[in-house]
Amino acid sequence: MSSSNTQQSGLDARATDSKVRLLGVVAWLSVAVALGMMFFVARVDDFNGPVQKIFYVHVPSAWLAYLSFAIVFVSSIAYLRTESRRWDLLAHSAAEIGVVFTSLVLITGPIWARPIWGTWWQWDARLTSTLVLWLVYVGYLLLRGLSTDPSRTGRLAAVVGIIGFINVPIVHYSVNWWRTLHPVGPTVADPVNNSGFEAPELATFFVALAAFTLLFAWLLAIRVRLGRLADDVDARALVVEGLRDPGPAARRSPSPAGSET
Repeated sequence: MSSSNTQQSGLDARATDSKVRLLGVVAWLSVAVALGMMFFVARVDDFNGPVQKIFYVHVPSAWLAYLSFAIVFVSSIAYLRTESRRWDLLAHSAAEIGVVFTSLVLITGPIWARPIWGTWWQWDARLTSTLVLWLVYVGYLLLRGLSTDPSRTGRLAAVVGIIGFINVPIVHYSVNWWRTLHPVGPTVADPVNNSGFEAPELATFFVALAAFTLLFAWLLAIRVRLGRLADDVDARALVVEGLRDPGPAARRSPSPAGSET
């Protein structure tokens, strides 16, 4: 029976790996299509010039940062309720990817701002709150990396993940709540005010959004898979260590009678 279970587990793992590989192929093809549309379909904005095309990377990255930290939020609540390792691993994985996409937001934003605002950075409400969001989840990852007690780390990280999510709606609505230089977001073309996106630009935006979301799903699946493999390696290492070390009681046991010369 154990051999049959092991064989079935191997088949399930191979099937999962095949799905993840297929998702990766679809994701990268979608990203290639999105890049092609950015350069050859979306037209150059009269006001912003060519630098405006960075928008098609900047906004999807922001959306995926929100999505990542929402997964951290939900998974952290689930972990505190169940203490199941799978929720802790999902939260950790999503946080890592969220930090990557938030970093991309903080990099692409100043690249756009320099020629438009004349400066790389302004202590604008949207920019400042995004930087705080990045710092919170970098701290979340540092907390996980510095602690040596996995159970205690999981609980503390879950609390940080839940509290840190409060900043996500602050980032999103900052352009509405406070006076800010940051654009509100993509809008449909308004011929009267000569603003907004027309059909080619909207199509490019939504294709880029879908492509980056598929890429996020693939990265998350890969990261969770790596986390599970790391857990398996740790568990096997503990078993091997237990076999090598008979324990203090065995080391202190007296020698059999007559064994000494």
